[in-house]
Amino acid sequence: MFPPRLSIILYLSIDLSIQTIIVRYMPKYLDSMFAALADTTRRNVVERLSHGPATVSALAANYSMSLPAFVQHLGVLEKAGLVVSQKQGRVRTCYLQTTAMQDLEGWMIETRQFWENRIDALADYAETQHQQSVAAQPDKSNKEG
Repeated sequence: MFPPRLSIILYLSIDLSIQTIIVRYMPKYLDSMFAALADTTRRNVVERLSHGPATVSALAANYSMSLPAFVQHLGVLEKAGLVVSQKQGRVRTCYLQTTAMQDLEGWMIETRQFWENRIDALADYAETQHQQSVAAQPDKSNKEG
């Protein structure tokens, strides 16, 4: 579609833009949130807690791992600010931090909008280039055969 040289320039431009947006526009505290959500177990815990609070025992019952190992997963989620827990007597109950999830959602919406605008601009550019190349070609319908 694009000449090889232009393709390389576009690829480099997009690659540099990805790094720019990550470095400039992603607050540092989101790094720990995304790192915490990189694990399937922790994503499943967040999903479960999105339906309401649950005790550590109830959450851990769904996994074939030791309770101390599961508690480590909860610790990662708490340190990232995604989950809070409250101890009452011998029972620890976990809650989803909805404000943290809203921060993640806000960043993802902004990033999505940025990339949609960039992709739309690239599509417009490609269409303009295509129309110019078609217009520059000699009209073959006027040739006598």
